[in-house]
Amino acid sequence: MNNTISLLLDHRSHRKFKAQDIPQELLDRILECGMRGSNTGNMQMYSVVVTRQPELKEQLAALHYGQGNTCSCYLTICADVNRYHHWTRQRGCNEPYNNFLWLMSSTVDATICAQNICVAAESEGLGFCYLGTVMYNARKIAELLKMPKGVVPVITLCLGYPADDQQLSERLPLDGMVHYETYHDYTDEDIDRIHQVREEFPFNQEMVKLNECRNLAELFTQKRYPKKDNEAISASLMEFCKEQGLI
Repeated sequence: MNNTISLLLDHRSHRKFKAQDIPQELLDRILECGMRGSNTGNMQMYSVVVTRQPELKEQLAALHYGQGNTCSCYLTICADVNRYHHWTRQRGCNEPYNNFLWLMSSTVDATICAQNICVAAESEGLGFCYLGTVMYNARKIAELLKMPKGVVPVITLCLGYPADDQQLSERLPLDGMVHYETYHDYTDEDIDRIHQVREEFPFNQEMVKLNECRNLAELFTQKRYPKKDNEAISASLMEFCKEQGLI
């Protein structure tokens, strides 16, 4: 097995970090790996905001509910049509990318960039964690980081030298997610088999017990990501994307 495959199979998220800065030369190299990722039309409609200044990091950490507050830096990766539209205006062209298609395309491209960064970072002994809370507070994060119209934060990574020893997380089996030739819908028996590894994982069982839930599905649908929260966050995010000219 080659080193890259071993690295990917051994991935684990880190949320606690040593008080050790990432050298600028190393950070630049990692970011360059992100920029080399595939993207729509080679248009690179994304931007990365690196936050290292302590006071700004503290404010950003608060918007992520304290997650990653010991990291060397936060990377906020954004869907960004602002830069492309500025270029097209300067070349006497119109601005055709302020719509849902390009919100989706730039989000996909930002995600590819982010994952390239993560693989490069792990190969250099760094750790990271994706912070889903960027979607909860997109407006406030954009305001804090002074993002103009046409820019929406879609991914946040906390990055640094790990100070924790994380257990390898469980994953669904390959045959539960990979469909050959066409999509094959699941039987009840398939669902039970596929999710067995997750439902029997000791940490998940403990969380179900602590939250007094009947099962892991109830923990997710009633406690972690309930419908009322999903709808409220969706509405807020949709409105913000409209204000930013990406829908």
